[in-house]
Amino acid sequence: MDMPQAITDKRQRPLRDLRLSVTDRCNFRCVYCMPKEVYGAKFHFLPRHDLLSFDELERVVRLFAPLGVEKIRLTGGEPLLRQNVEQLVRQLAAVPGISDIAMTTNGYFLSRDKAKALKDAGLHRITVSLDALDDATFGSINDVGAPVERVLSAIRSASAAGLTPVKINMVVKRGVNDKAVIAMARHFRFTGHILRFIEYMDVGNTNGWRLDDVVPASEILRQIQTHWDVEPIASHHTGEVARRFRYRDGGGEFGIISSVSQPFCQSCGRIRLSPEGRLYTCLFGSEGYDLRALIRDGNLSDPAVSEALSALWGRRTDQYSLERTSQTSPHSKVEMSHIGG
Repeated sequence: MDMPQAITDKRQRPLRDLRLSVTDRCNFRCVYCMPKEVYGAKFHFLPRHDLLSFDELERVVRLFAPLGVEKIRLTGGEPLLRQNVEQLVRQLAAVPGISDIAMTTNGYFLSRDKAKALKDAGLHRITVSLDALDDATFGSINDVGAPVERVLSAIRSASAAGLTPVKINMVVKRGVNDKAVIAMARHFRFTGHILRFIEYMDVGNTNGWRLDDVVPASEILRQIQTHWDVEPIASHHTGEVARRFRYRDGGGEFGIISSVSQPFCQSCGRIRLSPEGRLYTCLFGSEGYDLRALIRDGNLSDPAVSEALSALWGRRTDQYSLERTSQTSPHSKVEMSHIGG
């Protein structure tokens, strides 16, 4: 049988990036992702037997690679809560065709030893979330009192392990941390790390999103331009979500992710897998596709599952961010904490 070919969806967008959420659990309760009033002590997270095993995740990646997937990102929840996640990295790094494996983490559990173990296993890059530099603001966002220094230490650990350049994600929400943009920019200039400002998005239905809370990319950029001379730089590749800029004085680069004010649906080549094995062809999707049922069906061969995956992507038409303002009524969406960013 011929090997599957790289595939495109109904809008001619190729599949390139697979994001694997390895757990729905997190030790933070960030207000824009896992608000405490929803994810409290009585919230029922997925039981262990519902999670895809490392071997099942490896099989998924082996099936997706011939279809065009080159990049893997491990997300959550908090991926470092998944025990021995470096073993999963090791298995995925051995899959032919996979050229880039990255992880997004809150950094709380990223010690020097853990960072080195991940690097040795084959992790190429890491992104750490940090929304402010003062404990009062950051603590009010993560809502568990996690200190800034714990995250800064994680960034140093990642850098020491060679997981560079480290990217730092800052979700900017009006009235919460929009005044911290300049302090964050100043802190990460000349460090070799890449700070990325992210517009507050309406992922899921539990974070109380309002358009008025969004600080648009243009406003973020204007803030930075009042302090430093910057210029845009070219994307690394088609489909890159962050608009890239650099400081003209050599202070490095930063990015702005503008899903709300300047959507990039036209070039989106990402598909996401939830911890229990549901595939979502859009970050703002709802029901998902039950891949676990196929993976655990002993009667289905790899070619049969691959054909189903090709068909799923082939009928994809998602472009929610382009259509957001024309939505006449809210619809149920998968939560950010369930499928990562």
